[in-house]
Amino acid sequence: MKVLVFAASNSRQSINQQLASYAASLIPNAEVEVLDLNDYEMPIYSIERETDGGIPDEAQRFFAKIGAADAIIVSFAEHNGSYSAAYKNLFDWTSRIDMKVYQNTPMLMMATSPGPGGAKSVLASAVGSAPYFAADVKASLSVPSFFDNFDSEVGELKNAEIKQELEAALKLLH
Repeated sequence: MKVLVFAASNSRQSINQQLASYAASLIPNAEVEVLDLNDYEMPIYSIERETDGGIPDEAQRFFAKIGAADAIIVSFAEHNGSYSAAYKNLFDWTSRIDMKVYQNTPMLMMATSPGPGGAKSVLASAVGSAPYFAADVKASLSVPSFFDNFDSEVGELKNAEIKQELEAALKLLH
């Protein structure tokens, strides 16, 4: 099983990347590929840029990675209640290739934040819009208060209840 993993963030110390990578590590015998959104940086989308220069190679590569995956795990960073600018721009460019960005690939959508809200606003937005972009969302999970519930030194959830929820969600990807 080929699992594509990324955080919808361009932070080099992304807690969402830690969470998504940890989740993927729990899938037995998975071939995991972790993407860094910094490798997909492009000019801010506009119809004029698309008309003048076409769709950047980075968006084409991202779309191809999604198409080659058997499952996707993404964890959304919340910036002012919404997507990070880095993710939104990559998503906007990729949607110009095909509105079915996620190509009916089974997905686990997650989010976390340092605070008690667990980035639930952006996760709700992502899950709510998923059908429009051919996302086969099998489960979603918000992890509140990341630093209270995740041990970054060991790289795993220390909250047993949340870990059980995550394990149940991951089983739905098979």
